[in-house]
Amino acid sequence: MSIPPVIAALQIPAFTAGSVRSMAWYEDFLLSNAKSFVENGIKAIKIQDETVVSGCASERTIARMASLGHAVQREFTDLFLGIIVQAHDPKAALAIADACGASFVRQKVFAAAAVNAEGVRQALGPDAVAYRDAIGRPDIQIYADVQDRTSMPLENVPSEMAAHWTERLGADALVITGSNFADTKDRIAKARSFGVKAPILIGGSITKDNVQDALSVCDSVVISSSLVRPGAARDAFDRWDPSSIRQFMEHANA
Repeated sequence: MSIPPVIAALQIPAFTAGSVRSMAWYEDFLLSNAKSFVENGIKAIKIQDETVVSGCASERTIARMASLGHAVQREFTDLFLGIIVQAHDPKAALAIADACGASFVRQKVFAAAAVNAEGVRQALGPDAVAYRDAIGRPDIQIYADVQDRTSMPLENVPSEMAAHWTERLGADALVITGSNFADTKDRIAKARSFGVKAPILIGGSITKDNVQDALSVCDSVVISSSLVRPGAARDAFDRWDPSSIRQFMEHANA
């Protein structure tokens, strides 16, 4: 399985109830920022829904994300596209990817159980893999977080055991992100020593200064916050800085 070494996370402002923003606005936001990534060397983008809900994704979120995914695929035909939704939902991201032609989805709390700001989260893995089989799309890759740092495990499961469970439940690749970069590398080493064979992505804390070190221990890195233009609003059409993207990719390709 081939995974691009750098994946940019492009966060879409939430589809809040009563929002006056049109789909044209969301499409312009997405395409403007995606252009900054693509024109400066990034070949893979993960579109990230930011709509906070307590349960599954709404029909509105699924429809809008599918439409936006199709728009960016139409504009950038060679893009390796991924989908993630904020909702704890085994099917939504896969349904969106199926509709718009995305290559992968990212899912959190894929194995075991955790708690975050929205409540208790049970393992998505079994239902996600079953749904992917049901829609006949084994080609959509599932990148699954191992003890995502935005939540807390409900039990004291060692990170290497959580990685093993995530792989065993059917994730195509694991996303491992510790509390800092050193912790991330330690978790990756423990997972490999435990026998985990799946590709590994690092999901955060990556900068131009540590990207080469990161890529020496993993297959891919997810990048976003270190490329944000200083002072940019979350809904800015130029949120990610072209010069920072270009410098990052120069270091990644060195």
